[in-house]
Amino acid sequence: MKKQQLQKGFTLIELLLVIAIIAILAAIVIIAINPSRQLEQANNAQRRSDVNTILNAAYQYTIDNSGILPANIPVAAVGALSGKEICRSDVASTTCGGGVVLTELYDNELYIVGLPTDPTGVSTTGTGYYIVRTTSTNARVTVSTPSAGLGETIQVTR
Repeated sequence: MKKQQLQKGFTLIELLLVIAIIAILAAIVIIAINPSRQLEQANNAQRRSDVNTILNAAYQYTIDNSGILPANIPVAAVGALSGKEICRSDVASTTCGGGVVLTELYDNELYIVGLPTDPTGVSTTGTGYYIVRTTSTNARVTVSTPSAGLGETIQVTR
């Protein structure tokens, strides 16, 4: 009697089944993680931080100058949230295109080293952040960004 020789290994069908299962699981994980949403959430977190940084620098300037806000901040009626875009610190004021130049905040790096720019780089001459102040006696300053993702509104008023 001859002994039958057993072959070890996987059949082609078994290998294809395992590959298909791994591909389905990988697709489910990628959909659950949603990298584009994660990236947009990270950009929005950076925008929130930048808006607060600009507003804090403006108020530090105000504290050091007897309650006087930087002169270039545009004035709007109470409730109006439109403002002008803040020019980047590395762009000359003549090429900014009518934006707000806040050199008093970053000159000599006293209040801020440089103005932050939107993480997606939406503008070549501006920061992507807008600033406005109210006409009331106790002027309130609003810094906002229209380029926030995921339908969020990012603005801070003080």
